[in-house]
Amino acid sequence: MKKKLLFVCIENSNRSQMSQAFANMLGGDAVEAYSSGSNPSGKINPKAIAAMKELGYDLTTHHSKSLDEVKEFAPFDAVVTMGCGDACPWMPAKQFIDWQIPDPRDMNEEEFRKVRDFIREKVKDLLASLQQTN
Repeated sequence: MKKKLLFVCIENSNRSQMSQAFANMLGGDAVEAYSSGSNPSGKINPKAIAAMKELGYDLTTHHSKSLDEVKEFAPFDAVVTMGCGDACPWMPAKQFIDWQIPDPRDMNEEEFRKVRDFIREKVKDLLASLQQTN
């Protein structure tokens, strides 16, 4: 069975979008990944689009969305929050994980890539841990 994952940050424009992309890239058909924001900006950061394009992923196919737009896909195997603290409401899931990942929105390209690569490693570790719980 596919693992259903939800990645949540505040604006759904950087971290959660890249996390969803990496889950799709690394998890393939074994994963159904979603992302949303507790206060979505309505757009994806052009820096995130450029950073993922470098790795062959087209983030322009995504859109910034609210938690209400993804609740129909619950329950999730894991909900991963990133820095939204109390602004992240509860969503039905088997497990909740909080990743302390800095918001790269205002970072330069080099620092942005470091956050992107950190997210890739976090997603890779998450997928490995979920495979162990099959």
